[in-house]
Amino acid sequence: MGMLIIGCGYLGARVAGHYLATGIDIDGVVRSAASAAQLEAEGVGALRLDLDRPLLAELPLRGSQLFYFAPPPREGVKDSRVAHLTAAFHSQGQPRRLVYISTSGVYGDCGGAWVNELRPVAPAADRARRRWDAEQQFRAWHNDTGGELVVLRVAGIYGPGRLPLDRLRRELPLVREEEAPWTNRIHIDDLVQVCIAAMERGRNGEVYNVCDGHPSSMTDYFNRVAGQAGLPRPPLITLAQADQQLSAGMLGYMHESRRLDNSKMLQELDVTLRHPDLASGLPGCFTQGSE
Repeated sequence: MGMLIIGCGYLGARVAGHYLATGIDIDGVVRSAASAAQLEAEGVGALRLDLDRPLLAELPLRGSQLFYFAPPPREGVKDSRVAHLTAAFHSQGQPRRLVYISTSGVYGDCGGAWVNELRPVAPAADRARRRWDAEQQFRAWHNDTGGELVVLRVAGIYGPGRLPLDRLRRELPLVREEEAPWTNRIHIDDLVQVCIAAMERGRNGEVYNVCDGHPSSMTDYFNRVAGQAGLPRPPLITLAQADQQLSAGMLGYMHESRRLDNSKMLQELDVTLRHPDLASGLPGCFTQGSE
């Protein structure tokens, strides 16, 4: 039974590394020659594919254990890449089990409430609508064919090489903490183990919130990163001022507030987080070569 990662980048390469370390061969699908060469150097079988076109190249899909980590297109509210993939399932063969990385953004603004997997989705931003469209496409495939599906609704990912250092160095403003919304995070090391657990023992058809269980504000997060990196804290503005000073992308995050409940993930996937909060997760992000 083959293992395949579509979208084998920051997360996928780490998941692949786990399986290689345990003697299990795994292939990674990427778009560029440079990404393929990097995977091959790490011992991962590399396949190149442009997901924005119908899948003409043969992939080892039939009977596979498939991780789908590829992002959706940059625009619109539909995920055409998933549409191309599910069409290929019919022509090239069905995976046995699929783990899809979605986003907690599908819940939309929850007014700071605690949110579990029973919360109705209400995506407001187009980036979240694209993820919700992908969830629905994979759900339709699951219902129609009986292929196994596990959906992970993931919070903001941080880790070595994935910190807002450039924004801090540019001294861009953030909303003052008393007005900043609740946000959620997960360390990359913990996300890797959750993905592996989802493939091995996630309940077929289930959705899991993935976060460290200790939400805070984005301003608190940036301040902690700044302190760890030895950089100045970002200047603070009011939420009213943010409408004129923040980018549309950042502003979208400022208008959504929720606290994710990760108890289902912890109980059903039987994972013990290595970094259950920022205090334990941030220091290791600054070791040699981690930035």
